[in-house]
Amino acid sequence: MAVIKIMDELLANKIAAGEVVERCASVVKELVENSIDAGSTEIKVELEDAGTRQIKVIDNGKGMDKDDAVLAFSRHATSKIDDEDDLYRLTTLGFRGEALASIAAVSKVDLKTCMGEIGTHVVINGGKILEVGLGDARKGTTITVSELFYNTPARLKHMKSLYTELASITDYINKLALSKPNIRFTLKNNDNVILKTDGSGNILKVIQSIYGTDVARKMVPIKGENADYEISGYISLPEVHRSSRNNMVTIVNGRVVRNMDINRTINDAYHSYKPDNRYPITVINIEVDPSVIDVNIHPTKMDIKFSKMDTLLELIKVTIFAAITDRNLIPEVSIRKEKPKREELRFDLERHSHTEPKVETESIEFEEPEIPVNESIYEDENNGDIVHEVVMENDEYKINTKEKEFMPEMYPVGLVHGTYIIAQNEKGMYIIDQHAAKERCNYEKFKEAMGKPNIASIPLLFPITIELSNDEFIILKENMHILENLKFKIEEFGINSVIIKEHPAWLPKGHEEESIRKIIEIVIATKKDFSIEKFNEKVATMMSCKHAIKANTNITMEDMEALISDLRNCKNPFNCPHGRPTMIYYSNYDLEKLFKRSGFDTIK
Repeated sequence: MAVIKIMDELLANKIAAGEVVERCASVVKELVENSIDAGSTEIKVELEDAGTRQIKVIDNGKGMDKDDAVLAFSRHATSKIDDEDDLYRLTTLGFRGEALASIAAVSKVDLKTCMGEIGTHVVINGGKILEVGLGDARKGTTITVSELFYNTPARLKHMKSLYTELASITDYINKLALSKPNIRFTLKNNDNVILKTDGSGNILKVIQSIYGTDVARKMVPIKGENADYEISGYISLPEVHRSSRNNMVTIVNGRVVRNMDINRTINDAYHSYKPDNRYPITVINIEVDPSVIDVNIHPTKMDIKFSKMDTLLELIKVTIFAAITDRNLIPEVSIRKEKPKREELRFDLERHSHTEPKVETESIEFEEPEIPVNESIYEDENNGDIVHEVVMENDEYKINTKEKEFMPEMYPVGLVHGTYIIAQNEKGMYIIDQHAAKERCNYEKFKEAMGKPNIASIPLLFPITIELSNDEFIILKENMHILENLKFKIEEFGINSVIIKEHPAWLPKGHEEESIRKIIEIVIATKKDFSIEKFNEKVATMMSCKHAIKANTNITMEDMEALISDLRNCKNPFNCPHGRPTMIYYSNYDLEKLFKRSGFDTIK
């Protein structure tokens, strides 16, 4: 008797649903991507209880006739590709023909669609077609998915909380809106509007809808290209960062994708401009010949493979670095009223309803004149700023940009708590953290010294002997050449010991032995994947911190002036090596507003 047999189609669709339909957000993703592929310019997503009860997607796309509306729910039915060659030149978001069959197998589906004249209405429960009839004549498609996983209770009990499901759906619609700014998206949950975009094609407007005006004002446009890739989009100034990588959005040929290598490269480009455990907000569009990428490696189509990945990563890193250097990055302290935020809507998990949004206001008893809003940030794709365009010429990247003020001139007037330098100019007031500022100056000095091939060395009058454990000695012995290249004269000295007879001239006087021991510790700690670049980075950071001005240390006015002068000569004077700001800025307007002078002619 035969043991192997053909699987029932409904069972096969339920199994496929396990890969394609993981949660409510998966359903929303597949339905909305179908709407985009249908040429829709307006898409509405309406949820009940975060989609656990019902998901409705309404679009104004081209719609389907009666035959296609029924066939669309068959497994491997698609209008996106015809043959194998089409897999290598995909221009649509969907193409596998699995989504609708998988969704219908584990839910109740109601489809209304029309191409402009006669509409079609299809009702499906658990993969079985119950009704096919006439529908509304409105051009486009409305598809309602209810009671998801009602017939697969094992999957249903693994659903996350309502708030988690809503957050996942919101996150994906946000990213889709960023990838398709020319489409009007509306997302509602229990009749509460979560996101609404205008479809104007302006990415900055979408960023404002998602993150708010303050973030939109601090986004920098980027543009770069090489022989294989073109990139464009917006990145946040280093002062704007989040605790999660989730706000680093990568879009390839209009498709939102995930790629850890790209995220790592973006974060590396911000190195020393922000804390290492914080991540920027970025929207990066990558345009590439479809034949260079492979989308068909996972049912969700969010993980893709790139050919010539190294050239893409280098282009991204160079373009981002060019955009955040050579500009004034001093964080400005702005004084303005807080307004209610849509993201502060709290989900009442017990009653499946929303509570009222929390409203925060300033503790000021009388009205202040509002800061005028510069609407040009929505009209000008460049946000009123320069675009750093990176192009490949003769196998080297060339940065096309305009000259603009870097770090402004400022003059010290005093010191607070032996820690913060107060400086001023005609534009306002600056508060400088003297420890962070000195760290930056030290860091760049040590980094430059370590990068020079002919470093001067100084013999030690009394050589330093360092004893190690046997495993530490083995690692150090293997990497002894690194220290020798830095002009250390180091030799084995008995069992598990080394002796230092010379050291590079850039070691700070009076702290030679302490510095040498710290450098050897760094060599030993880097056991695998040793990189001379990362080693130099760690050493320079360690040295800069150890030998910076400590807090609660009073320095003279001449010392303050010298520190500010040294800071102005740094490549990045705005952050210490750990990414903390070296200074903050109060404009004259904000100072006057703090003291209630702004807008009141009677106060002089």
